[in-house]
Amino acid sequence: MCKIKGIFLAICNIEIPTQSNHKAMAQVHFTIFIFSSIFVISSSSFIPAPHPFDPLTETELKLVRTIINKSYPIGHNHKFTFQYVGLNELDKSLVLSWHSSPGHNVKPPPRQAFVIARDKGKSREIVVDFSTRAIISNKIHVGNGNPKLTIDEQQAATALVLKFKPFCDSIVKRGLNLSEVVVTSSTMGWFGEKKTKRLIRTIPFYLNGSVNTYLRPIEGMTIIVNLDQMKVAEFKDRFTGPMPKADGREYRISKLKPPFGPSLRSAVFYQPDGPGFKIDGHVVRWANWEFHMSFDVRAGLVISLASIFDMDMNKYRQVLYKGHLSEMFVPYMDPNDDWYFISYLDCGEFGCGQSAVSLEPYTDCPPNAAFIDGVFAGQDGTPTKVSNVMCIFEKYAGDIMWRHTEAEVPGLKITEVRPDVSLVARMVTTVGNYDYIIEYEFKPSGSIKMGVGLTGVLEVKPVEYVHTSEINEDDIYGTIVADNTVGVNHDHFVTFRLDLDIDGTDNSFVRNELVTKRTPKSVNTPRKSYWTTKRNTAKTEAEARVKLGLRAEELVVVNPNKKTKHGNEVGYRLLPGPASSSLLAQDDYPQIRAAFTNYNVWITPYNKSEVWTSGLYADRSQGDDTLAVWSQRDREIEKKDIVMWYTVGFHHVPCQEDFPTMPTMFGGFELRPTNFFEQNPVLKAKPINLTTIPKCTTKRND
Repeated sequence: MCKIKGIFLAICNIEIPTQSNHKAMAQVHFTIFIFSSIFVISSSSFIPAPHPFDPLTETELKLVRTIINKSYPIGHNHKFTFQYVGLNELDKSLVLSWHSSPGHNVKPPPRQAFVIARDKGKSREIVVDFSTRAIISNKIHVGNGNPKLTIDEQQAATALVLKFKPFCDSIVKRGLNLSEVVVTSSTMGWFGEKKTKRLIRTIPFYLNGSVNTYLRPIEGMTIIVNLDQMKVAEFKDRFTGPMPKADGREYRISKLKPPFGPSLRSAVFYQPDGPGFKIDGHVVRWANWEFHMSFDVRAGLVISLASIFDMDMNKYRQVLYKGHLSEMFVPYMDPNDDWYFISYLDCGEFGCGQSAVSLEPYTDCPPNAAFIDGVFAGQDGTPTKVSNVMCIFEKYAGDIMWRHTEAEVPGLKITEVRPDVSLVARMVTTVGNYDYIIEYEFKPSGSIKMGVGLTGVLEVKPVEYVHTSEINEDDIYGTIVADNTVGVNHDHFVTFRLDLDIDGTDNSFVRNELVTKRTPKSVNTPRKSYWTTKRNTAKTEAEARVKLGLRAEELVVVNPNKKTKHGNEVGYRLLPGPASSSLLAQDDYPQIRAAFTNYNVWITPYNKSEVWTSGLYADRSQGDDTLAVWSQRDREIEKKDIVMWYTVGFHHVPCQEDFPTMPTMFGGFELRPTNFFEQNPVLKAKPINLTTIPKCTTKRND
């Protein structure tokens, strides 16, 4: 039986604070702390457990550095830098053998680190084995593209620009104060060059009365830095565009002025018996779910070995071997000099784990959340810790798991309702101006929902206009969102890699097309038509590429070797969110690099080297090592170990409500059991103790 612990919900009438009511806010926060302190689990309470998917620890990262330092001296003068350090991709058969053995008494797979380093201008791939404490693989990358940028080299490049005399002179000529200038890093992209150097662009912004950096760009400068030589490779200033005013760009509550609003009530979850989930190392157990939760410097949050307990079979059954972000493609739609190159591959160029931020208790995650720290290797190989980088919590938002009212039985009125409580694993990655909320929601019914939230700050350009009636050009490539400020049109394409193992590894991808049929003349009915399903099992990769919305169909991953007692193949159905596909021309260079967005859904056979949909080396890549290229081999996928790639897409036409900060725009998709169970798996879920604590009221003193 699926058990969910009792939850109390406290509602407090709390106004957004003003300068005069800090005391009231402190009192309310104290109350919340009393509630939450009963069950919040801090990362310090986690007991390390030997698990093949556990992220590399600080000790292991230090050991990697020590081992490599013996062969390649690390230091300022040796030009050897760590660009990526992560868990080496494991042999899947060994992991499954270990995981399925009683008590995990089978020897675990060898624990190894995979390193991409820059070594005297070249990219070097190294595998370090922890058991032998030795380098077991070492080779130079000879293809196109560069590894992920490090934080250190981006900071060094922007600091270099701030000391570059021609740049400083241009700032003075513009009448700006150099001490109020902030320089950020941007990638170059690729636009047909046969040979590419490891370069980045840098973009200046002006504060002077604002801390909302990205809303005051200094337009008209081209500043390119050579990262290997760490020098400015190109500089020019076209002196274009006015400077948007600093007014109206503030977003800090302590700096905003009355009136405040809207007034919101605060909801506090109180679980008198503690949280309903347990964490053992990085393994999470909750209700009928068990999964592993990890952190990677490129992907961020990684979910592995997700299985659900089947009461009828009295065992856990496999659903997801591994799921994580693979890439985020963000192209902007202004073709002019200051904008054409902005077509980010965020995970591959900046690292969605490297850009992940510490989550704020009570706001990023509710009071009943547990937090997990993340660790990654810095440029010199030393560990960098991000506290509270992931959180996990039980969620109840008043949703209904299932219900029915039966009023047709004479003399009886029956109502059965079950509130829907779920478990959410979440991270936030802030890549430049945008904050991305990435979450996985596990439901007792067997569903897994993947969610993407977009918030943060628009990327804008200065213009001379303050009103649409003043526009005297064909296209401003966006929307006037404030005086002299245009929010530029752009896209977000967030691609997940989902290695599904539906009750085992041998799966198939079925496209059940819904087709309209005319009613046969042999049927005595006034109906003229009906619809039915036409089953199409994809045999190769080409047959499994899907552009959502073109036809009515249900997409299901099934295990053809496992059937219910009624003969249906067990499976999980994909419930897509709103479909958005790239509108760029196929021969446009950003689209060549991001050809994985040509379709919303791809299915490929499992290959442990095919992890990053934009390629292992995404920076300045040329589109020759992407999901679209791998899939051209048109490999067999029927009754195979297969991987689903799903892209959540957003076309973003900015509006004034997105300024100065953007309310979260949310999208996602769901994997839902389809003939996986013999019946409703939450039919026997007992009603939980869901009680409302008496209301408390805190008034605002203006």
